[in-house]
Amino acid sequence: MSDTPTYPIGTPGQPWGEVELNLWRASQSRRRRYDVDVAPRVEALADRFERSVYGRLDYAGETYDLHALKSRDWDPALPIALVTGGVHGYETSGVMGALQFLDTRARDYAGRVNLLVAPCVSPWAYERINRWNYDAVDPNRNFRAGGPSREAAALIALVGPLRGQFLLHIDLHETTDSDESEFRPALAARDGKTYEPGLIPDGFYLVDDQENPQRAFQQAIIAAVAKVTHIAPPDAAGEIIGSPVVAEGVIEYPLQAYGLCAAITGARYTTTTEVYPDSPRTSPQECNAAQVAAVCAALDYGLGMSGT
Repeated sequence: MSDTPTYPIGTPGQPWGEVELNLWRASQSRRRRYDVDVAPRVEALADRFERSVYGRLDYAGETYDLHALKSRDWDPALPIALVTGGVHGYETSGVMGALQFLDTRARDYAGRVNLLVAPCVSPWAYERINRWNYDAVDPNRNFRAGGPSREAAALIALVGPLRGQFLLHIDLHETTDSDESEFRPALAARDGKTYEPGLIPDGFYLVDDQENPQRAFQQAIIAAVAKVTHIAPPDAAGEIIGSPVVAEGVIEYPLQAYGLCAAITGARYTTTTEVYPDSPRTSPQECNAAQVAAVCAALDYGLGMSGT
């Protein structure tokens, strides 16, 4: 018999049905406000960037506008860089880092690149500090045509007309202790599987595209972020979250096959950042700064290689 604790919703070995889904929804309470934390900061940036609403979510009468900001001096002759945050709503520095980049550093790239930023892709989950959306769906496994995530579908529709013009896409994430205490146990319960405990890496790391690896690009970001916060070491098996470490602080996933956000643009340079906010060696401010450093390093490398 395993002594692994059972998730409080569902029957072990049986996938969730509508009853379990509704129990899970009932357990999710609003713990912070998108209209207080995020929307006003987007509004405050509207004098420097062109603001648009690229979608609207309605979950049981709760509505959320999905905001994007882009360069006001958009030049079709320039490449495009996409920055996304809050694909997983509980990963706070992804949202705040994207907004902080726009507020403090985006001006440095004016006239060199067209910026498109979606700072909080999953606002319902942001408010609940959760990984999933209202339908108990992980947006970051469902960036594919006809997928069940409304958040992913809206972002795909925003990006679609611009495919082929993107130089890079950096998707800002966190790996937290709650991945093991809540979200992976919930995933196993939802799917009727057995939860297998894993290890949370202490530090920052990146996820490269196994189908389009750009090792030098990843290492340029790692070098910049290492000046801000510590880089995650490999575990005893030479892995981070179950994947082999291919370079300092870098693992690889097949982004397209996994339905990950970083695959949606077809850009040459793509990466997913992973900040570790629960480390005693860091702070929320440092985590936000690490995300900003990662965005700037990605832009510096991509623009340098393209000669822009």
